[in-house]
Amino acid sequence: MRTNPYNQIIRDFVEMADAMNRRLSTAPYDYERNGGHAGENVAAMRVMRLPIDAYSTEDAFVINAYVPGVAPENVEITFEGEELTIRGKFEPAVEGVEFIKRELYHGGFERRITFNVPVEADNVEATYNNGILSLRVPKAEAIKPRQIKVQVR
Repeated sequence: MRTNPYNQIIRDFVEMADAMNRRLSTAPYDYERNGGHAGENVAAMRVMRLPIDAYSTEDAFVINAYVPGVAPENVEITFEGEELTIRGKFEPAVEGVEFIKRELYHGGFERRITFNVPVEADNVEATYNNGILSLRVPKAEAIKPRQIKVQVR
């Protein structure tokens, strides 16, 4: 496969600009900007938006989220009006040490999911297995697809 010369020029320029910025920068390396962790004070104030996978089956919506290291009893799930909320906190595995590199996220997380179709909020099921939180939100009877049989006369 042949690379477009224009794309290669742009890629080279961006790499050079990044290298120059790193070389000329007097500020310490910004771990947070580069996907890392900024420290306890910043983490305590921030709440991460929990990433999810969601899909629909014939009778329910299914939502999966990775929450490794979080005890199931420390995950709060609420359903109010049309909104499902998942909250919790990633606790650090080690405390009181000077990290050389700190990239894992520590702190609160939250995700709000709004359902604009009728669901059975009283029958939501939550399971936790190997760090994966799975929610099953049943669809209301009103929106489930119905098969209509043709009658012969």
